[in-house]
Amino acid sequence: MKQIITMASAAALLLAACTAGRKQQEVTLMTLDPGHFHAALVQKSQYANVTPDVYVYAPAGNDVQEYLKKIDGYNTRAENPTSWNEIVYTGNDFFEKMIAEKKGNVMVTSGNNRKKTDYILQTLEAGINVLADKPMAINSDAFKKLEQCFQTANDKRVLLYDIMTERFEISTILQKELSQMPDIYGEQELGTPDHPGISIESVHYFYKNVSGNALIRPAWFYDVNQQGECIVDVMVHLVDLVQWECFPEQAIDYAHDIRITSARHWVTPVDKAQFKLSTGLDGYPDFLQSSIQNDTLQIYANGEINYQLKGLNAKVVALWEYESPDGGDTHYSTMRGTKSNIVIKQGAEQGYRPELYIEPVGEIADIEKSFAALAAKYPGIALEQTATGWHVSIPDSYRVGHEAHFGQVTQNFLHYLANGDMPAWEVPNMLAKYYTTTEAWRLAQENTK
Repeated sequence: MKQIITMASAAALLLAACTAGRKQQEVTLMTLDPGHFHAALVQKSQYANVTPDVYVYAPAGNDVQEYLKKIDGYNTRAENPTSWNEIVYTGNDFFEKMIAEKKGNVMVTSGNNRKKTDYILQTLEAGINVLADKPMAINSDAFKKLEQCFQTANDKRVLLYDIMTERFEISTILQKELSQMPDIYGEQELGTPDHPGISIESVHYFYKNVSGNALIRPAWFYDVNQQGECIVDVMVHLVDLVQWECFPEQAIDYAHDIRITSARHWVTPVDKAQFKLSTGLDGYPDFLQSSIQNDTLQIYANGEINYQLKGLNAKVVALWEYESPDGGDTHYSTMRGTKSNIVIKQGAEQGYRPELYIEPVGEIADIEKSFAALAAKYPGIALEQTATGWHVSIPDSYRVGHEAHFGQVTQNFLHYLANGDMPAWEVPNMLAKYYTTTEAWRLAQENTK
């Protein structure tokens, strides 16, 4: 029978799980099959109360070797080197071995997503906390299993948390803050499907640099059955931001608060030369043959979701191109209020760096006076007049970069484990965002049949 975690039961879940977290004095990480570079970025920093020994369980191959090379780079860098001690087991029974040995109390998973939800569920059943890279579910069946995961976390009194790095980007933080200031923003416009109250778009790239080196992607990254389509992968970040910015600290009930109005997906072509440069492989593996047309890989790497969240019309778009003009991903966001629009732009005009703007659409009585309260909270930010309103100048000291955000998320998770204060809205809102992405995936699939 389908299990739906209500807001009340979610709150109880978190209370029980966080009570367990208070008992944990020391954390030992176990890294499971680290096929995605995000697994290494969790360890780019060292953490108090986290032992340097990290137990790695993975099949032998290039994925785990790439992960270990990144960790070695962090350990041997000149500035602030880490001291991780990777204890590695490679074998076909790597997952069973991890569960049987139970060398750590937190499992970190960032890799092939086909079995990820199953791995999470079985890890929770073993009484082990999970810090998971997105996505935790890549289709409708996996979403149903994710509901079981949270129920199991409740029963076993452990935590399940996903890595939402975009909440720590300073331009997004300030956009959220400004949208909560009625003197500047006014009230949130609910909008329409054609003119939404909030719209977010991100552009990602297959070939780019990570930690100073060209990223080698595993071939399975290009298989939507293993990685997941864009609409259920990077789209998770955008849906999370809609919830986090527009309804801060409010629990969302996906069964009643969300209605998908439309969803679509489309392909990005990757030719053999690009595939080789990205993966190091001379040809396409057999599991990609069904996605090849005219000797070019066609990947469902783009998606768009239009939906209503508690009556607010939202639009999220995620795109994948092969290579960036500057080597980094980009982010665009517009929140529409009755007095102003709060906008993030990250194009060539901004030097491909996210910049924040206030664009008035109504009367703002004394923006300098209202902005002073925010400037006191974030010393150094300032208003600069533009032709269309104001640019929010942000000091470089706040711009720590995307890679550093993984350490900030991990610190947040460790805080929850140590202090037992995970907010009551986190679990229902994790379910809400994965319902949104997997339901949109289902609709997009139907629209292409």
